[in-house]
Amino acid sequence: MDKYKIFDDNLVLFNSILNDIRAAKQSVWIEIYRFGKDAMGEKFRMALEEKAKEGVEIKILVDAWGTGAETSFFEPLIKQGAEVRVYRKMKLDKSFLSKNHCRNHRKLFVIDESIGYIGSTNITAYCLNWRELNLRTTDEDLLSILRRSFKDSFRSFERYSFNKIGTKRDLHVGDWVFIQDIPTIYRQKIKTKYERLISKAKKEIIIETPYFLPGHVLRKQLSEAAQRGVNVIVVSPIHSDVHVVDIIRRHYLGGLHQAGVKLYFYTAGNLHAKGVMIDQELFSISSANFDYRSFRYQYELALIGKEPSLIAPLREHFDSTLKYCNSFDFPKWKRRSTIDKIIECILLPFRYLF
Repeated sequence: MDKYKIFDDNLVLFNSILNDIRAAKQSVWIEIYRFGKDAMGEKFRMALEEKAKEGVEIKILVDAWGTGAETSFFEPLIKQGAEVRVYRKMKLDKSFLSKNHCRNHRKLFVIDESIGYIGSTNITAYCLNWRELNLRTTDEDLLSILRRSFKDSFRSFERYSFNKIGTKRDLHVGDWVFIQDIPTIYRQKIKTKYERLISKAKKEIIIETPYFLPGHVLRKQLSEAAQRGVNVIVVSPIHSDVHVVDIIRRHYLGGLHQAGVKLYFYTAGNLHAKGVMIDQELFSISSANFDYRSFRYQYELALIGKEPSLIAPLREHFDSTLKYCNSFDFPKWKRRSTIDKIIECILLPFRYLF
């Protein structure tokens, strides 16, 4: 298989990961937000159990919100020697809406320390038909930073730093930049990087995101880019799996459209991909959504690079997405009811929580 491969179909992706797991000889490391306790989750668990019986090292880090805090689902694995860790079990205390809202939203697989997957997909049958964006790589330089990131997360999975002015150093190798964001209101590194890339764009910006709630600076940067002649395209699902986000999103669309930002809505199911391409030469494949929650409250990963062999398949991915999109209907948006506008305004102060 090629050194780099893009996946946007979950069934194809799951089969690829399962084949790599079944061929593993040394180790399988998984950091994932949602490990579904459903048919797909069971399929992965059984494949991992077989490898654990063979003596392959299995390490899994899941999130308590996305996966659930109980580890009984993983007991067959744990009995075979696998290590399963759960990030931040929910606590009913005075910090319920702050600490409990900080989640590990990363999606990362490292198999035999020689194959890596990074992107937008969770392990669950729930998302089987969603459109995603994931990268498989066997590039040793790139794998060195994926391994380092996983080891650090697995070791320090219960640390909490939201109220501290903390950050993690970006990892660089060749033309790759690997950003490890942590929950903080002070230094939101992925968001800041996107703002800089958008401000420097000369020809085109393409953004795919399932939840589009950009903050003031991002909206300003996107509007200014469009006004200086950059072709700014934002793609999100016409109906995401979090309806309240779609309602809040609606509040921002008219102003962005009037500034020249081209807004498209994916109609062939749910779009869950999280990708950016700038000037057809620089791209980001990430776990982070374009919203307050990802940038402020969640552990996220973003892989940013210029790998020439990935430009064409990524462009094909974005173009294929756009084939199944409707463009923003500004006259219809202006005609929305007073009740709709009131609901948007009521929900707007809670945009940080969705």
